[in-house]
Amino acid sequence: MKRIAILFLSGLVLAGCNDSDNAPEKTAADIPINSPGAMVPQYQMRAALPDGDRTTSTADGEVLFSNRCGACHLPGGMGTNLLTKQRVEAGYPPESGLLANRTDLTAQYVIEVVRHGKVAMPPQTRVDVTDAELAQIAAYLEGAKE
Repeated sequence: MKRIAILFLSGLVLAGCNDSDNAPEKTAADIPINSPGAMVPQYQMRAALPDGDRTTSTADGEVLFSNRCGACHLPGGMGTNLLTKQRVEAGYPPESGLLANRTDLTAQYVIEVVRHGKVAMPPQTRVDVTDAELAQIAAYLEGAKE
């Protein structure tokens, strides 16, 4: 029993001698996904919602897209994963699963899909995304190809 206690204390002493000042900085690849220090996936790191009246929003479409649509449509999100699978099966490159990379989206198409839903995407109400916000998001996605 005495030997176990000595080994335990020795381990604690050695652990305290860690030269952390010279230790290389950890990258996302070094941290297990389920550890407390893990990097948060991009689709969970959405932009902050702009202040002001949502019904007359003139906020940046990219910021609104990140906040309102990002949970599903930023890299790693469910919508992006499903779209990537569908697009690849149809012969398109995997990058086209990310809406911001698409070159074939029109503002009207985006508005129709958002309001009425499509396949696994449920329709979004005017409470979820106001008409003014949706107009900014649709313009951003349509202009993303330029």
